[in-house]
Amino acid sequence: MVAFRMGEAAELLGVSVDTVRRWADGGKLPVSRDENGHRVVEGGALAGFLRARATEPEHSSVSSARNRLSGIVTDVLRDGLMAQVEIHAGGHRIVSLMSREAADELGLEIGVLATAVVKSTNVVVEVPQSGAKGQERS
Repeated sequence: MVAFRMGEAAELLGVSVDTVRRWADGGKLPVSRDENGHRVVEGGALAGFLRARATEPEHSSVSSARNRLSGIVTDVLRDGLMAQVEIHAGGHRIVSLMSREAADELGLEIGVLATAVVKSTNVVVEVPQSGAKGQERS
């Protein structure tokens, strides 16, 4: 199971840890406990929560073409040779079209931590190396 600690979930959601705790305590965000008793949010549950809270992207600032937006994969549609991957990073929704082979090689599934690298009209998706945040927890 891919699971995120409360601080990791807060970072991905673009809110404070206290806000994540309030959402969890209020039943808005499902949490469980890991083997050490820490509260964690399962990746699929976090993806569903982000999808439910999705809003239109803000256009209040201009940025360079070297943007790296880390977030969580909320949808992957595979069809023939192509795949459509949706990532929610903070308040942003990023959609990338790539080859199905690339999506498969990256292991892109709902709930996986990924980074969208935006350069001009291209979005490159990266996943962290083994042992990084949001990886498998036993």
